[in-house]
Amino acid sequence: MHADVSSLRPVLPCRLEFKERLLKEHIHILGICGTFMGGIALLARELGYRVTGSDANVYPPMSTQLQAAGIELMEGYHPEHLEPAPDCVVVGNAMSRGNPLVEHLLNVGLRYTSGPQWLSEHVLQGRWVLAVSGTHGKTSTSSLLAWILEYAGMSPGFLIGGVPGNFGLSARLGGSDFFVVEADEYDTAFFDKRSKFVHYRPRTLCINNLEFDHADIFDDLAAIQRQFHHLLRCVPGGGLVVYRHGVNAIDETLAAGCWTPTVSFGLGDASGADWRAELLEADGSAFRVHPGPDDSAEVRWQYCGDHNVENGLTAMAAAKHVGVLPGISADALGAFKGVKRRLELLGRPGNVAVYDDFAHHPTAIATTLKGLRARTGAGRLIALIEPRSNTMRMGEHRAQLAASTRDADLVHWFQPAGLDWSLEDVIASGDTAAHLYTDIDALVGAVSEEAREGDQVVIMSNGGFGGIHRKLLDSLEGKLPRV
Repeated sequence: MHADVSSLRPVLPCRLEFKERLLKEHIHILGICGTFMGGIALLARELGYRVTGSDANVYPPMSTQLQAAGIELMEGYHPEHLEPAPDCVVVGNAMSRGNPLVEHLLNVGLRYTSGPQWLSEHVLQGRWVLAVSGTHGKTSTSSLLAWILEYAGMSPGFLIGGVPGNFGLSARLGGSDFFVVEADEYDTAFFDKRSKFVHYRPRTLCINNLEFDHADIFDDLAAIQRQFHHLLRCVPGGGLVVYRHGVNAIDETLAAGCWTPTVSFGLGDASGADWRAELLEADGSAFRVHPGPDDSAEVRWQYCGDHNVENGLTAMAAAKHVGVLPGISADALGAFKGVKRRLELLGRPGNVAVYDDFAHHPTAIATTLKGLRARTGAGRLIALIEPRSNTMRMGEHRAQLAASTRDADLVHWFQPAGLDWSLEDVIASGDTAAHLYTDIDALVGAVSEEAREGDQVVIMSNGGFGGIHRKLLDSLEGKLPRV
């Protein structure tokens, strides 16, 4: 089905004209295998650039996705990677002073820019940008929004910090004026400490939620709110801000200055939000959306949890801003195939459901477990958690970790290298049965021995977790009877 958005489209310069011109221009990307920078590489290649890149960790799935696009990858950060000199070096925010390639490009005077700045100048100019921001849910909501627009026949471009199942890739230029971008508040580059999202200049802005995170670059919540305020200053008066109702940190940020119409979303009749969701199933797998007093649409999909319902509401409200009716959006959500590493079902060996989830903040851990808890039948809910983010390594949120797992029946905590404080205090302060491990194989063995038919096991980490996903699936296959 197609939505009538012809009257909403801004003037878009013809990108095809300079695609021919750029065929021989060469950009080199530092940190190319990160999801965001890998997306930049895919967009640049699609525009006609010759693209190469360096990274310390060149491995699938990003490496195979990039190589399939004709992009040359180089392991490590060696100065010879920039010889002969490219036309421009695009620097990822994981790069810092002291990195051999960073020092080389500065010493020889190569032209360089950041990923967000490059995106702004070469992809987003003249397009209707729909940006999804917030502490949690950015990747899922961006994927939902891009899919709704695709389902409505709009052929959007997108750059998402994950791989949506409906597309199979993290970035594309698209065939229309519309571009969906995951808008991260993390800093831009070693030479630009503004948040990434201030470069994007969205016309439609979503703010899912707002909490303290990224303690390695922000001193407190107020510092994050300041960056969101800067973002709000860039949204035009003819745009729209979609935000979660009843979040003090968001309300305070909007009160500091907002020059754009707003639409709020929330769960339940008492929320007071403009867009409301009424749960039809306790686990969130079915809900009714009320975008107005005399309008509604019903969603039935394969996802669970209040947080996913809110993500769906956000995407539907943003899609309405570009002309997609709620009924079409509801149908699109029913056909949504999810996102890699966002409560992704990896398999059911012996009828034990094993999920992979990116949750690494207490709020994300709690909401994910709450959603699975509502779906649990006779089996148990077992969580395997690796707190490895920069914020966790600094000890932030440690006091909230035990409470975040209250919906699990059993928690296996993994103490990663570099975590300078012990998880033993977390275990001692919680009511949920919990164990601590420092060895991946021992953890896999323990879960394999105790798992039984009907259990749900969720692996939670924002990293590779020592390859535990494949190891656990293989171990369960070998020990549990087939069903």
